[in-house]
Amino acid sequence: MSKDKVPATQAIRVLREQGVAFETHVYDYVEKGGTAASSSALGVDEHAVVKTLIMENDQREPLIVLMHGDKQVSTRALARTIGARSIQPCKPEVADKHSGYQVGGTSPFGTKRAMPVYLERSVLALERIWVNGGRRGLLVSLAPSELVRVLAPTLVDVAVDA
Repeated sequence: MSKDKVPATQAIRVLREQGVAFETHVYDYVEKGGTAASSSALGVDEHAVVKTLIMENDQREPLIVLMHGDKQVSTRALARTIGARSIQPCKPEVADKHSGYQVGGTSPFGTKRAMPVYLERSVLALERIWVNGGRRGLLVSLAPSELVRVLAPTLVDVAVDA
C-alpha cells in the first residue's frame, strides 16, 4: 500500500507532523489475535512488535505502557517503580475513551488525552520496532529513538515472560 493510501489516522498525522521516518504496514486484523497475529502476518519477530497498553493507577489516572509483544507487564513492579499503590489494565471501553482509539488499534501517538508514557527499557536495544498506527490492521515501523523523541517516555524494567 502506498503512503498516500494509508488511512490518515491521528497517529499518522502526528508522525508526519513530527518528521518521523516511518513505514506503514497493513495486515488483516484478527480479533483477539494480538501481537502474535500481527507479527505473523507481517513476518516480523513478535519481540519487535510493541503493544500499547492503557492502564490506570489506584487513583484511576490513565497511563500508557509500551511493551514487547511477547512479554507481559508486571503491574506490581510498575506500581513500585512509579510510586503507585497499584496498577491495572483499563477496561476496553475506558481505554478507548482515554486514547480515542479502539482497543486492538491503540497507538501511543496522537491520543485523545495526554497520558504519561512508560517504555520497557529493552525496547531501545532493537534496531526497528512495529507499533500500532491508530487503527486495527495497521502498524508503523520506526527506529526506537524516534518513538523516544516524540513521546519522551519514562524508561522502566517491568517485563515478565508471557
